[in-house]
Amino acid sequence: MTVTKQLPERKEIAPQYKWKLADLFSDSEAWEAEAARLVELFPTLASFSGKLSGGPQVLGQCLKLMEQVQLLTERLYVYALMQSDQDTREGSAQAMRGRAISLSSQAQAALSFIEPELLSLGEEKLAQYMAQEPELGVYQHFFAEILRLAPHTLSGREEEILALTGEMATTPSSVHSALSNADLKFGTIQAANGEEVELTLGNYSEFMRSPHREVRKAAFTALYRGYMDHKYAFSALLDSSLRKDLFYGRLRNYSSTVESALYPDNIPQEVYHNLLEAVHAALPAMYRYQELRGEILGLDKIHAYDLYAPLFGAELKISYHQAQEILLKALAPLGEEYLRVLREAFSSGWIDVYENKGKRSGAYAWGAYGTHPYVLLNFQESLEGLYTLAHELGHAMHSYLSNKNQPYIYADYTIFLAEIASTVNEVLLTGYLLRTLEGEERLAVLNYYLEQFRTTLFRQAMFAEFELEIHSQAQAGQSLTMERFNQMYLELNRKYYGSPVELDPQIAFEWARIPHFYTAFYVNKYATGFSSAVALARTIEDEGAEGYLKFLMQGGSDYSLNILKGTGVDLATGEPFHRALANFAQTVEKLAEYGGR
Repeated sequence: MTVTKQLPERKEIAPQYKWKLADLFSDSEAWEAEAARLVELFPTLASFSGKLSGGPQVLGQCLKLMEQVQLLTERLYVYALMQSDQDTREGSAQAMRGRAISLSSQAQAALSFIEPELLSLGEEKLAQYMAQEPELGVYQHFFAEILRLAPHTLSGREEEILALTGEMATTPSSVHSALSNADLKFGTIQAANGEEVELTLGNYSEFMRSPHREVRKAAFTALYRGYMDHKYAFSALLDSSLRKDLFYGRLRNYSSTVESALYPDNIPQEVYHNLLEAVHAALPAMYRYQELRGEILGLDKIHAYDLYAPLFGAELKISYHQAQEILLKALAPLGEEYLRVLREAFSSGWIDVYENKGKRSGAYAWGAYGTHPYVLLNFQESLEGLYTLAHELGHAMHSYLSNKNQPYIYADYTIFLAEIASTVNEVLLTGYLLRTLEGEERLAVLNYYLEQFRTTLFRQAMFAEFELEIHSQAQAGQSLTMERFNQMYLELNRKYYGSPVELDPQIAFEWARIPHFYTAFYVNKYATGFSSAVALARTIEDEGAEGYLKFLMQGGSDYSLNILKGTGVDLATGEPFHRALANFAQTVEKLAEYGGR
């Protein structure tokens, strides 16, 4: 007799494994009180409209109120969405989430007059105000950014209207999340021990790393059956998200949606294309890797459900507490203060550890200025679970150090920089494990490192190329149907994996399950971040962590490429990409030497 293993309810999770959202707001009543206070600030803010030319004191008062509104909105938004994420079925949390999105849209509308009025003051007048009022000096980079964005900034009324559309603009992403995380059911599959287990987005990756091929195939088939049963809904959602991005890009006078995504971070489009060109040049090493995997696994052909299969018998089972101890040792090169904060994160309710029914899938780090960061996990006792913890703590520590060392206006680093800190932790962890493990456990880590390259550099580059294609076609007025999405996605898989991999037809639907496609041109940042992290981890090991820690403290106080260039990594050239990919090719040959059959 088999027993179906199901997820626990939220209330069944022990308190020490849940995050303490009370550190943001004590309860929903406190949240409601602050939401009311936010609304009360809107008329005061509106009283500054049309008056920023009244002198540096008036401007300073308005900017301080701007930051107060932004911070309060951020705290309300973060709390509400994290409440929702811990159980997406809970009605009151979903209602609060809706309120938070609405309040955020209202706040953006209330603030919308500021940038157009600053532009009307002009560079000379702003410089004069800063000279007359030294306290305005902190806003120098903020002013420079607004002036740089002048060609893409609309009139005050137009900006207000655009801000009010923000609530509607979240619909494709919100519906995709609700479908994937709450509505979609994937049934049960039989685990290797004969136990019937409910398949979820949280445990899918665990099954895909099973050494048993029939388990991998069953999980793969069941998951994609769920998405294929809703294929027209998912294609309509992605198409509507593309139209939304096109709408905003055109209104802001960008030549393309890729320009509208990169320009605010001051990232040249050449960086995006340099990444893709470097990856294309390195594809023969990926084909070699897949051929080698087939040989080690004893398979004539690698199928899509074999891509994550472990190459060696050693299956590292790592508890959450063991993962904490390993990370404290692996990240020791970052210094005792870094480790002190990690210990606080582990013991003080920063982390929501285990999966429960209705919980949002995946993992992230998030928070609001003035409180500690939070980390959401769906922890699995595996090597992947260890690396996910390292990754998200990298984000959390970046936020912690930025918030501690920057004023609110510059505390938020760009998404472009975000994936660097997370991946540095992963690369340092890999180095530690390769130094301390032996035999097949060491080979398993070597394989995991190669898989990081495949999934974080190659796969995200493939996603980035898919985004580039679908956005280009939307821009050209092409009809983007489910069949067209499938065709483009399947062709890219053939390009990136080559003849060693047999592409099962279900993989054509993988685009339907990728939530990052609803944040346009985000995924390339995983690949640029990974390439940068490989270089930075080597610098930390050779020269110490001082320069890297300074990078973590800078937040958004300068342009992203400038902050990164201060560490010695220059993404304006293709050199960091080629160097990282050369490391991949060398590691493939190490695998052939130590683990090949």
